[in-house]
Amino acid sequence: MSKEIIVIGAGPGGLASAILLAVAGCSVRILERRDTLGGRTSALESGGYRFDLGPTFFLYPRILDEIFRTAGTSLRSEVEMVRLDPQYRIQFGAGGHLDCTPDIEEMERQIAQLSPADAGGFRRFLHENRRKLALMEPCLQTSFESWRAVLSARLLPMLPMLRPHQSLDTYLRRFFQDDRVRLAFCFQSKYLGMSPFRCPSLFSILSFLEYEHGVWHPTGGCSAVTEAMARVARRLGVEILAGEDVAQICFENRRATGVLTADGRHYRADAVVINADFARAMQRLIPDGLRQRWTNRKIASKKFSCSTFMLYLGIEGCYARPHHTIHIAADYERNLDEIENRRVLSDDPSFYVQNAGVTDATLAPPGHSTLYVLAPVPHLHAGIDWASERGRFRSRVLRQLEKAGFTDVEHRIRYEKIVTPADWDSGHQIHLGATFNLAHTLDQMLHLRPHNRFEDVGGVYLVGGGTHPGSGLPVIFEGARISATQLLHDLRVDASRIARPEHGNAEPSRSYPKADRTLTAAFPRGAGQSPS
Repeated sequence: MSKEIIVIGAGPGGLASAILLAVAGCSVRILERRDTLGGRTSALESGGYRFDLGPTFFLYPRILDEIFRTAGTSLRSEVEMVRLDPQYRIQFGAGGHLDCTPDIEEMERQIAQLSPADAGGFRRFLHENRRKLALMEPCLQTSFESWRAVLSARLLPMLPMLRPHQSLDTYLRRFFQDDRVRLAFCFQSKYLGMSPFRCPSLFSILSFLEYEHGVWHPTGGCSAVTEAMARVARRLGVEILAGEDVAQICFENRRATGVLTADGRHYRADAVVINADFARAMQRLIPDGLRQRWTNRKIASKKFSCSTFMLYLGIEGCYARPHHTIHIAADYERNLDEIENRRVLSDDPSFYVQNAGVTDATLAPPGHSTLYVLAPVPHLHAGIDWASERGRFRSRVLRQLEKAGFTDVEHRIRYEKIVTPADWDSGHQIHLGATFNLAHTLDQMLHLRPHNRFEDVGGVYLVGGGTHPGSGLPVIFEGARISATQLLHDLRVDASRIARPEHGNAEPSRSYPKADRTLTAAFPRGAGQSPS
């Protein structure tokens, strides 16, 4: 008889786990609290407009393709994707911009315009981080449950290359002297909800991945990826029940035996996989008395990432601006200090805009487009009352958009939704609204992060950004493979069918089309477009 597995949450980690476990022959049921699938990687749709709720960058497609291939399909077969070039525009409040591209000579030319002495650092950065990623990949593919596991993974010989105690900004000074150029290669630390002046230098691989393996846009948004995952899971026999809010995990002798839903339904299970915000899920689903390492008190003492203020805007017309724009405040260090330490709202906030209409006409009605606007802000804190600040900060962000060339936005809005840290906390069950989970500090990484095989009780496994290896879609997919493999071994189920390919598959997406670097959209000229 096949083993019965319950997966709590249909986010990318839960869906990846379900696919892998079903391939191995388990009977898998996913219980999703919301009516839509995908978790933070779901779609927000209204009036013909479609937005990604959370992630908008799709990176390093190889890992998900490997998971799909275990299920007899491929990423390319399931999702149409375009590799963006330029990947994004970085606009510096201190002056200047970079249209970041994997074209090495073009990138060197642009860097030289900002800082002639730094142009040669780009190739050196790529070369060193290619080696660093090769060293790091075994760490991202391995479960760490103790110091012994860390040492057995032979991390110590890697330390001279990984430089874990050096900040990302300090590390980048070896290649780039201009503050703006360094920021172009370390703003990605915000994917982890961290400042580049505190983020460990080993995360320089994030920007390297973008240049080496591409920044991709799935047609329909990143939510199209999780929708494809749900299709693949169902084809494998996975039962997915939306609108099923799990109230608690049931235990016998400190081992999970099933779950109880809010409406009183009981589902038996041989093991439970939690794909939900770690801190919130622990406090909701597992009694404090059963937790030893991760008690409520211990969770309260942990460091959590920043949050985000979101604007989802349906726009008349389409702006002839890049697909992705990152605007970095003139005084970025002050902006980060206000977010992480002072816990106040910046007068000059950094922000990010996805203007997907220049690449994907499926996201809005004809003649219209979407703007996805994100401003990093402090996670929930008593000093900020979002009920009163919501409107004021919206106006501030709309004024900031002018700096990135998005003019007259207010008058062109035909649909609008705002999400604040308070909304992330209450509506999406994200502890403190910390959208990037537990911070990725040295004392909250590897075996010091919640384990994939949850250490406090038996039969419970974790997937998602709150466990090892951490946040970001490719990392979450790799974490799901770690958790699924551990679960199968513990239940004595053959895990060979989901094993990572010995040499990896060739990246499936190299033959995908590239976006036109001239930024031409699927919109006719004059359809309400703004000049570039």
